[in-house]
Amino acid sequence: MIHVCSLARLPDTVATTGARHVVSLLAKDDPLARPATIAPENHLWLQVHDIIEPMAGHVMPQHQHVRELIGFVERWPRRTPLVIHCYAGVSRSTAAAYVAVCVLNPGGDEHRIARVLRDASPTAMPNIRIVTVADELLGRRGRMISAIRAIGAGRMSEAQPFQIAAIGH
Repeated sequence: MIHVCSLARLPDTVATTGARHVVSLLAKDDPLARPATIAPENHLWLQVHDIIEPMAGHVMPQHQHVRELIGFVERWPRRTPLVIHCYAGVSRSTAAAYVAVCVLNPGGDEHRIARVLRDASPTAMPNIRIVTVADELLGRRGRMISAIRAIGAGRMSEAQPFQIAAIGH
């Protein structure tokens, strides 16, 4: 199971789910404290800002960041949940969760996976830059991008933690 949350909800989400693997998508200066139950080798911190075009003083998600995400997800043993979070739990983390499910389901229908994401989180607004790079790296030929655009923008409200199944879509 993959759980998605905000930075503020990270400690509670890790504690309640029993997760032993975490992906953090935060800027370098964001106040991140790795939960004590997460071993350093089981924590991936992608230091990126929530942007889709270059912006002075900000780090736009790059191919190397998404490659690291893909590799981390492929190595995740799936015996315990994976928690993915960003600052608000709306954009970077929901994009990373979508990418993770696509990685774990190489033949899975991208539109169905996106629909599951939307059903799980009405506030999800996946960062299209992360999705675009993943689509290219995974050879999905634009299907991931099309699927995320098809679910539309999420509802503007506080993001609630949610979960999606890692496999079987």
